[in-house]
Amino acid sequence: MKARWSAGNAACLLENGEAFFPAVFEAIRSARSEVLLETFIVFEDKVGMALQAALLDAARRGVRVDMLVDGFGSSDLSAAWIGALAEAGARVHVFDPGTRWFGLRVNVLRRMHRKIVVVDGTRAFVGGINYSADHLADFGPRAKQDYAVELAGPVVREIHRFVAAGLRLRSAAADESGAPADHAQASPVEALFVTRDNRGHRNDIERHYRAAIRSARQRVLIANAYFFPGWRLLREMRRAARRGVDVRLVLQGEPDMAIVRTAASLLYEHLRRDGVRIHEYCSRPLHGKVAVVDDDWATVGSSNLDPLSLALNLEANVVLRGREFAQRLAGRLERLIAHECREVREPPARGWGAWQSLRSALVFHFLRRFPHWAARLPRHAPKLDVKQAAALDEGAHAR
Repeated sequence: MKARWSAGNAACLLENGEAFFPAVFEAIRSARSEVLLETFIVFEDKVGMALQAALLDAARRGVRVDMLVDGFGSSDLSAAWIGALAEAGARVHVFDPGTRWFGLRVNVLRRMHRKIVVVDGTRAFVGGINYSADHLADFGPRAKQDYAVELAGPVVREIHRFVAAGLRLRSAAADESGAPADHAQASPVEALFVTRDNRGHRNDIERHYRAAIRSARQRVLIANAYFFPGWRLLREMRRAARRGVDVRLVLQGEPDMAIVRTAASLLYEHLRRDGVRIHEYCSRPLHGKVAVVDDDWATVGSSNLDPLSLALNLEANVVLRGREFAQRLAGRLERLIAHECREVREPPARGWGAWQSLRSALVFHFLRRFPHWAARLPRHAPKLDVKQAAALDEGAHAR
């Protein structure tokens, strides 16, 4: 599937679960014919149960419901949770299910990391938000900061065809009458749906990042949760900063995993010496994967800027051209920088010791060669398992 730009779309930015979940659940409840949903994680907490309730309601009304979850990220879903959907007529597909070894999930490579919803072929949601309560502020200090976008218009047909093909469904024609629910926040955009896989689209998302940064004239503003990009992407950031572009990164200051900040910090001095400004988001864990370049280019999606997303996982982003949407997203990121971030301001090192030189060489050698090494990692054809109610009942009786 070749990505192509489409005009005449509307996009609505959704920040955190407080905006995302009500919009998705309302769209599912109003579905007339079809709901297609892909996600990395569903937990059986209040959000996962609310999602199940919305899907059950749709399935019982005769809406075709197909849901794809990842076998690693959603490995704890119970037979009862899936079985209720199967009994109602919904199909729950599991991407690459794996057997646990001594209680550990070992199917970690090449995960289905996308987060997509398409309703009736007219409304689509793309972003980084999973179906779990830790995307809501009332979860507490470990609640995640994240983004998604609701879309209407011709790009939804592309997204619909992509998801239907992945689920091996016969694709229905899309009606172009849909529109984002919150008309006041919808912005006109040109849109491009971009994916990453391990066959024909191994670096498409990264290429769009690099091209946008290369063409930047005023600013590059990137907020990304897991930041350890490849050599070429780092090089474009540094070159942009050297030619006077305001390049700023919003990264995790209170990460959900300690190694995230440690890995990113290995790159700080290289970037800062060329003028890249780094802000660490400290209110809670950052989970977003968004960027704005100049005043009219933006991207929202599931792809982190780390080796897993850029070289292994299956990812999906939308790239949007439109001044109103880009400025709205930039404004939200500027608010984070102003009120909830600390800028990394350590003075550059005056000299390089032997350890710093060695560490620098190792880091950049790894980043330069990682795509080639990743291609040699196991690349089997992932299994797509459809959970049927009868099979779940048999499994429950066997246990």
